[in-house]
Parts: sequence; C-alpha cells; structure tokens
Amino acid sequence: MAEDRTIARPYAQAAFERAREQGDLRHWSEMLALAAAVVSAPEMQALLGSSRLTRSRLADLVIEVCADGLDAEGRNLIRLLAEYRRLGLLPEIASQYEALRAEAERSVEAEVLSARPLEPAQQERLAAALGKRLGREVRLQVKVDPTLLGGAIVRAGDLVIDGSVRGRLHKLAARMGL
Repeated sequence: MAEDRTIARPYAQAAFERAREQGDLRHWSEMLALAAAVVSAPEMQALLGSSRLTRSRLADLVIEVCADGLDAEGRNLIRLLAEYRRLGLLPEIASQYEALRAEAERSVEAEVLSARPLEPAQQERLAAALGKRLGREVRLQVKVDPTLLGGAIVRAGDLVIDGSVRGRLHKLAARMGL
C-alpha cells in the first residue's frame, strides 16, 4: 500500500541514519528483519488488531519474542512504533531500510530462480556479470524452481531477465499467435 510506504519511510531513514552513525548497517538489518518476521506471524497479526492489549503490552510482547535479537535501540524503536500504532509497518520499514543500505553499499540483492541448483562457480560468474551490468556488488539469493524446465529467471531491483525455458516457450507462443 502506497500509504504504508510513505508512513514507513521516516522510520526506515531514521534507523538507517542511526545505523550509519554506529557504523553497523548489518546489525540493524538483522534487528529489523527479525522484528518484521515477528509482527508478520499470523498470531502476532491477530494481536496487533486487538483492542484488548495496550500499546505498551504489544511492544513488550514483540520485544519478548525478539529476545536477544534486539539491542536497547531496537527495543526503543519497537516501543515507539507501538506507541503510534505502527508495529504493522515493520516489514515495510525493514524493506526500505534494506534499499537504503544497498544504495549506500553500492550493492543489490538479486533473486535467481533456476530449474536446477547452481554450482558455486556458476553463481560467481552470474554475480560478476550482473555486477558489471548494474555497476554494483551483487548478492545472490538462489532458489530452485523445477517448473521452469530449464534456465533461470533473475530479478535485481527493476531488472528482470527471463532466461527460462518456460519463458522462452511463452514468448514463442506469443509470436506464433497461440
């Protein structure tokens, strides 16, 4: 939702600035990812929508579930978000934070769906080729999808490269008017 992105932006920017001041972007990534996963759980979603729990109690629950995954500043962020009824925005905050981090580190996360597992050497060549094309360091997340039949689909930011056999068959069928 566009409104969620807009509301989450200042929180993501503040977390990013604080992480940069501390010189530990990775730590904040981990905290935000954990908190986002916690509030995304169906059980927690039900509690976030409940009027039976106080904002303070909701914050305490999220902090308790995150346990040692949050430092003092991470706990403070959770309390702040709970106070303004923004805990449900944590996945969007984490996503925007990661985009800011990637921009700062001149890196990009690329998802690769392949029909078969990629060898480490193949992953290195693919990351190098994408890095050259995008002008950034590329971190690959490789997933296997046997329905592709062969080849791979690469998604990096707005770039999508469909080199799958299934994708090629769809293009051929479209050209033939099928």
